[in-house]
Amino acid sequence: MQRNADEEIDSPEATRRFFCGAMAGALSAIIPSRAARAQPPIAPPAIIRTGMLVMSINPTSPPLQFVNSQGQLQGLRVELGNEVARRLGLMPEYVRIEFAAMIPGLAGRRWDMINTGIFWTEDRARLMYMIPFERAGIAFLAARGNPLNIARVQDLAGRRVAVELGGIEERRTREISQELVTEGLRPIDIRTFSNSGEIFQVLRVGQVDAATGIDATAMFMQQRGDFSRVISGLLPQVATFAVARRDLAEAVVGALNEARRDGFYDALFERYGVLTIEETTFSIRGSGPG
Repeated sequence: MQRNADEEIDSPEATRRFFCGAMAGALSAIIPSRAARAQPPIAPPAIIRTGMLVMSINPTSPPLQFVNSQGQLQGLRVELGNEVARRLGLMPEYVRIEFAAMIPGLAGRRWDMINTGIFWTEDRARLMYMIPFERAGIAFLAARGNPLNIARVQDLAGRRVAVELGGIEERRTREISQELVTEGLRPIDIRTFSNSGEIFQVLRVGQVDAATGIDATAMFMQQRGDFSRVISGLLPQVATFAVARRDLAEAVVGALNEARRDGFYDALFERYGVLTIEETTFSIRGSGPG
């Protein structure tokens, strides 16, 4: 016996098919397909090792980057680097290396990204893709209690000052020294060392009169009771991630912007008491290689 249209719709099997089809249609309208949602994976040649984001770091500047008593990497920049890697679907891997070797190592593809708070300059921005993520001023540390009564940059004239080789701290210390000479004062006796750990050691044992550092690091060392932060807030600089390839740099920018939108970035910087960038969104600053 032939069934009419109403009977076909009212049958149990037809009803099941109707509701399954309607549900599938509704879901497809709300939830994009997996293919539509999936982002292209970050893979070689954008990175040097499949599934890994390899970063160079010089962990001698607490609380930004340091090694704790258990030998683990800690600090704001480590946490931010780990979060960027996670959002890119990669595992973080760190290469501990002196700062002077970082730019040549990036050019030689020994790592994907410099994560040591490298400061932005026009010259550097022509060598690599630089992404500002932090602001920091220069500070000077003296022995605990400041026995030499250093309070102004003029008090550094003729003094022995330790500074990390090759970083913006060395550059700014030399600029300040030249300004002192212009004022008719003696230049700073600048002593360069491979890393911040070494400059703190020579300051601790009295081989130098002061040391140049980053504000957040200087405050950390003072709060810990190691030294006195005697001059701070000088010549604020923009710290960056530095990346060799533009495709990876753009992916890092996307991860940082996502971290800012959902509150991770601002909460992290507030917890460490470090200044965020002034811009509302992250971007590559400068032309990059070539």
